[in-house]
Amino acid sequence: MNELHLRRLDSYHPFPGPVVLVIMDGIGIGKRDESDAVFLANTPVMDTLFREPLFTTLKAHGKAVGLPSDDDMGNSEVGHNAIGAGRVFAQGARLVNEAIASGTIWGGPAWKSVMDQARAGGTVHFIGLLSDGNVHSHITQLMGMLERCATENVERVRVHILLDGRDVGEKSAMDYVTPLEARLAELGVGGKDYRIASGGGRMVTTMDRYGANWQVVERGWKAHVLGEARPFSSAAEAIHTYYDEDRAITDQYLDSFVIVQDGIPVGTIEDGDAVIFFNYRGDRAIEISRAFDEDHFTEFDRKRRPDVFYAGLMQYDGDAMIPKNFLVQPPAIDRTVSQFLCANGVTSFAVSETQKYGHVTYFWNGNNSGYVCEQLEKFVEIPSDRVVFNQRPWMKAAEITDTTLDAVASGKYKFIRLNYPNGDMVGHTGDIAAVRIAVETVDLCLARLLPGIETAGGVCVLTADHGNADCMFTEIKGRREPMVAHTLNPVPFVVKDFSGTNKLTLETPAAPGISHIAATLIELLGFEKPEDYDPSLIRIG
Repeated sequence: MNELHLRRLDSYHPFPGPVVLVIMDGIGIGKRDESDAVFLANTPVMDTLFREPLFTTLKAHGKAVGLPSDDDMGNSEVGHNAIGAGRVFAQGARLVNEAIASGTIWGGPAWKSVMDQARAGGTVHFIGLLSDGNVHSHITQLMGMLERCATENVERVRVHILLDGRDVGEKSAMDYVTPLEARLAELGVGGKDYRIASGGGRMVTTMDRYGANWQVVERGWKAHVLGEARPFSSAAEAIHTYYDEDRAITDQYLDSFVIVQDGIPVGTIEDGDAVIFFNYRGDRAIEISRAFDEDHFTEFDRKRRPDVFYAGLMQYDGDAMIPKNFLVQPPAIDRTVSQFLCANGVTSFAVSETQKYGHVTYFWNGNNSGYVCEQLEKFVEIPSDRVVFNQRPWMKAAEITDTTLDAVASGKYKFIRLNYPNGDMVGHTGDIAAVRIAVETVDLCLARLLPGIETAGGVCVLTADHGNADCMFTEIKGRREPMVAHTLNPVPFVVKDFSGTNKLTLETPAAPGISHIAATLIELLGFEKPEDYDPSLIRIG
């Protein structure tokens, strides 16, 4: 690990306590009006911190986190990648767009194997999130692959759609189903047969993460593979029926369904088929990939496991090799903060609840599972509640705080990182009253956490990975539309130094983003930043 050796800062004076990084997931800086649940919430601790001399705001979207354009909202995955790596890497959406535009995706071994299955008589299945939210997937990438299938004379294609309503409008499913059905009809000529086969809302079908609720994946397996779900003649009929039956329901919670003809499912997955999961983001793609890939799978009864060629759009877990086959190489993120800290003997601690545990571990570590050095690191996962988050907007923030306070008081760890998921997970529900409670919960927890850091003589660094709770609706011509997606707003950044050991001055480089946090943490721990890291946000001495 010599290449990871860090030089000590000459002007630095050690202090007794830890550096504690608090990531308030989904809490950005909004318009400070009635659409802004962060502004509406009673947050005396945040209000005080945001007046500190070492306060600024950071970009957490678009090119600042490796996405194609500044019109692209940030997300927790690319956000934690950027914070944990100290540099900006081209991320999933951009990599896939480039691979499709250049044609390199079609020359890769995974795509060639899919085409081999099709030429041998198999159906090509696409499963994934149908929207242009550009967080997990993008419909234009799906369209590009469908068009390539037609170009290569694939005779039979089935699409299994997961409805969004979270990163896009909460009842916008038909905005994507209508053009998809039209394009499938255009491509399905000359003896070709291209159709939608099954679907369901993303929060109840297929897209579970971190083992929170495997029944979600099982429900997807039954619909996509076995053809076991409520039958409809079309996806449009399914969506409109669910809307009519429950006026309050939104796309992300629509029950699973299958498309049938003469009572028979039109697109079950069978031996000899090929399956592409077309999400590029990893967290909600890993579990369904395991269900297809693993020989000895025990999370639920698959009933039957078809002999298929399965590929992800990307590899979602490089360490665990999930899935084994994938179409586009993920970003090669190296030289992460954790690698540097472990190489230099710095102890660290990471904690969150299930919904964001992977973000302070896997995504923080450059999309790599497990410890860098188990002797120097400890990770703690607190199981999340299995309910819709606006029903318990406090989530596990209190338990995260308890665990962090214990870690601070123990004196074992020089660097501690935690994630409060409330602003993001509750923000996605669109329930403004619940989101206010979620934000206030985080503030209450800060009121408990900060005195513990002060007692230990430590430093607190407070920030967020992207916005969400800071905009709960948009208004056009007097009509309000719920906003349940992430925002393009900047996020807060503040250093609260309880040790008083070093003179700290705010340094604000041009267009600072959350990737600058890594160098800041390394300097607060007494080391010079790596040469290729984005500049620190503070000057010491």
